[in-house]
Amino acid sequence: MAGAHHQVLIVGGGAAGITVAAELRRHDHEDAIDIAIIEPSEAHYYQPAFTLVGAGAYSLKATRKDEAKLIPSGVTWIKEAAAGFDPDNNAVTLTSGVRVTYDYLVVCPGLKLNWDAVKGLKDAVGKGGVCSNYSPDTVEYTFTCIENLKRGDSAIFTQPPMPIKCPGAPQKIAYLAADYLKKSGIRQFVDVKFLTQTPAIFGVPFYAKELVKIAAGHNIDVRYNHNLVEIDAANKKATFDIVAGDQQGQKLVLDYTMLHVTPPQTVPDVLKGSPISNAAGFVDVHANSLQHVKYKNVFGLGDACSTANSKTAAAVRKQAPVVVRNINHLIRNKPIEEAYDGYASCPLTTAYGKVLMAEFIYGGKPTPTLPLDPAKERWINWTIKSTGLPILYWDYMLKGFEAFPGHDTKFQPPA
Repeated sequence: MAGAHHQVLIVGGGAAGITVAAELRRHDHEDAIDIAIIEPSEAHYYQPAFTLVGAGAYSLKATRKDEAKLIPSGVTWIKEAAAGFDPDNNAVTLTSGVRVTYDYLVVCPGLKLNWDAVKGLKDAVGKGGVCSNYSPDTVEYTFTCIENLKRGDSAIFTQPPMPIKCPGAPQKIAYLAADYLKKSGIRQFVDVKFLTQTPAIFGVPFYAKELVKIAAGHNIDVRYNHNLVEIDAANKKATFDIVAGDQQGQKLVLDYTMLHVTPPQTVPDVLKGSPISNAAGFVDVHANSLQHVKYKNVFGLGDACSTANSKTAAAVRKQAPVVVRNINHLIRNKPIEEAYDGYASCPLTTAYGKVLMAEFIYGGKPTPTLPLDPAKERWINWTIKSTGLPILYWDYMLKGFEAFPGHDTKFQPPA
């Protein structure tokens, strides 16, 4: 079934899709570019604040806005999901069966939470002490679990294999829970464990060195190479596979009172086996230009693209201008830029009122924005995390206010 044709078609209306659309519209002075966004959801969440919501320090309501209010003026909203890609014919099939064609395609549908990947998780989460900051449906229950901890209890925090959205988030809530227990006067009476499938506490050694000290300061029992595979909710037991080391191949079963689970994550089903995806299902793009390695009118950014950066909103903020510039270059028959350097940022909440601001590019090179020692926890970073970054997201990033190097439009604040 044939549908409409759009000059630029964007798959995904999350942080990446809205930002690209807004920047394209803002720098299209004549409103000449026809843009459409494929996105089925009516709700848009500022997910970086979910850690704060789970710690009782932020309102879930403040993280949500209607998608309709974020779609830039003049951009067509196709309220469906993509069901298939046909890049050889410049077409995307929708779940309704309609085929939408394009001149340029931007693919950014994000990652899917795979609750079924851990046996028992789907039925257990949201009750009985099993919680997760990774969904708006379960994030508020995390703080309920933290508040209900008492002497003799056990709190376990887990991290699955990469990739996941915001790789620092699984340990952030562990630090906040430990700090909450300290402020409540019972920290020494509650066992707190952080079990991660990864071989290190953080993927960037410069920051990992400090985070190991921070975890020790909170007296958190950190165990590497442990992957959660099953939850026995009736008996409150969590089973882990040990994936490396002397005990590789063995299982560990732990009792819990509170179990904070980071669910395994994967690309949406539509990308698996797609002609625009690599073997792992991620949109196969050049690491610096974000242009598809085969289809030159296709771009990818955000969590579902193949770049080796951390999956964060901060990465999207740096990726979107590169995609926008390169689409404009193609329209004007100019050379493609290879301007994305792998930037990502992870504000690690290490206690209430303290954040270690991890910023880095490809290769794990630290790239701090502020002229301060980036390996230190600071109160100013908490203010940036809890107040500054949400403003940057809603009022600047999603409205297309970004520096646009090489363009004659200067940065200007929103009205």
